[in-house]
Amino acid sequence: MKHFAATVIVLAASLSWPSAEQEKPVPKDSMRLSISGCARGRVFTVDRNPEHELGSTVLEYGTKARLEGPKKLLEEIKARERSMVEITGLIKLSDTQQGGIGLAGGRVRIAPATPMGRGVGHDPGPQPPVIDVESWRLLNASCPSR
Repeated sequence: MKHFAATVIVLAASLSWPSAEQEKPVPKDSMRLSISGCARGRVFTVDRNPEHELGSTVLEYGTKARLEGPKKLLEEIKARERSMVEITGLIKLSDTQQGGIGLAGGRVRIAPATPMGRGVGHDPGPQPPVIDVESWRLLNASCPSR
């Protein structure tokens, strides 16, 4: 009976103790997403997940995003550059909205042109979305060679 009581106490303490694997709260201007694709360094290209049905994604297929996060985590992803991975992380809501007007069912977008020139106030154009990586998993597919 003593062993049972000790086990219950340890179990209760472990359930109430915050673990390191609990998800961080999502800021109001961001969202958590899980998305599949291929990484090359810190550049992530969104692609279709071969293990799931086709569905809508927050980022269009082929979109390139910049990965941010703990150095160890990014090195683990970089070590699997030739394999498709699914990353989970936070992205700003403003990075998920596309500019311009969608035509032909959303496949074509018309957006204002960015100014060309080297003068003061030169706009380098839209910046790629940034994903703050929290975790990743290896998918059963290889990345297409580019």
